Amino acid sequence: MIARIWEGRTSLAKAEAYKKFLLKVAVHDYKSVKGLLGLQFLQREENNEARFTLITFWPSINVIKKFAGADYEKAKYYPDDQEYLLEFPEKVKHYEVFCSEVIN
Repeated sequence: MIARIWEGRTSLAKAEAYKKFLLKVAVHDYKSVKGLLGLQFLQREENNEARFTLITFWPSINVIKKFAGADYEKAKYYPDDQEYLLEFPEKVKHYEVFCSEVIN
């Protein structure tokens, strides 16, 4: 399994609106790709900013390419991201997941 990780920042004033945008647009986009295994969207406040980390889980790089395109390490942005984000990191990170458990 491969974890794809993107990180971005907004102002605190735009954090709630960006969360709603991600839930509406990004979640739908990720789920539209056959093979997505799961996702986790994280948020925290730091230095008067909201920091977001989006982690998605995929069975292989080939499936990630269905979502991200041939240059799968390039970050994918939506037109409305211009309204929220303070910067646009060019690349995402990919990690091989060698252990994943949910403990109840």
